[in-house]
Amino acid sequence: MSIPVDTFKRWLLVERGYSPLTVESYLSDINELYRYCRNNGNSDPFQTKTLRGFIASLHGKNSAASVARKLSALRTFFRYLLREKLIHENPLQGIANPKLVRYIPSFLTVDEVFCLLDAPDDRDSFASRDQAVMELLYATGMRVSELVACNCSALDFDAGMVTVMGKGRKERIVPFGRAAAEALHRYFSQRETLIIARIERGHPPEREALFLNNRGSRLTARSVERFVGMYGRRAGIQVTVTPHGLRHSFATHLLEMGADLRTVQELLGHVSLSTTQKYTHVNMDHLTRVYDMAHPQAGQQQKNRPQQEGQEEK
Repeated sequence: MSIPVDTFKRWLLVERGYSPLTVESYLSDINELYRYCRNNGNSDPFQTKTLRGFIASLHGKNSAASVARKLSALRTFFRYLLREKLIHENPLQGIANPKLVRYIPSFLTVDEVFCLLDAPDDRDSFASRDQAVMELLYATGMRVSELVACNCSALDFDAGMVTVMGKGRKERIVPFGRAAAEALHRYFSQRETLIIARIERGHPPEREALFLNNRGSRLTARSVERFVGMYGRRAGIQVTVTPHGLRHSFATHLLEMGADLRTVQELLGHVSLSTTQKYTHVNMDHLTRVYDMAHPQAGQQQKNRPQQEGQEEK
């Protein structure tokens, strides 16, 4: 059977709304399976035995997370083939993902975030833009890919809301606070200057993109990652600071201040609640304080504990 790569690619882009980068990654994983088949005497890629051999060949050369990602791409591909009736059963049925090590996301303290947001100053050509970027990242918890794709029309300053286009082209509306709004207003004058300079160079103006680079075109995720890391070092933060670290910090600080998990899930744009649960790593002191304040008998238990420990069992 020939590989329906073009139609699968179109299905991912148009119907599923995947980003071009994700689609290319999926196609790369599928092509890797077919290369394995060619190198092993044209093995049938739709046989469970072949897939088990392919997965075994990945171990040792790839991390468990990479193997899981490749399996996810293949599962999506086989679901598409089933939908199009090109195969009659899923050859990955019964093949489990490798066990992944759960990690605690790296996040900043509130003081570290404030130091980071104050790091841009007069020595930086794009201080107002960079500060607005970091304020919006921390205020909304959006992914850096979502931020650079954001247009000016997505902002509603009266309501203090921004419309975010998430994974799978799913929209969500996220509030942002006064600090982010003020930073954005300061940036807009510089944004207009960048647009005028672009026109003077003979290029069409970029009117839609919210954040622009020094050429007056849409800012890239790589640029954001670069200057966020630079400001983190300048602020004296010991860990490497990334845009995703600000997303982790956003979620962690909300939970520490009492936000419920479902609300944080909606704000982050997670499909599954289990994805959000990795942020429930608040420290035990905080949990103890919440318990003591919220549980009706917590105070009584604390009061009686020393006496009870001193009593013998009867």
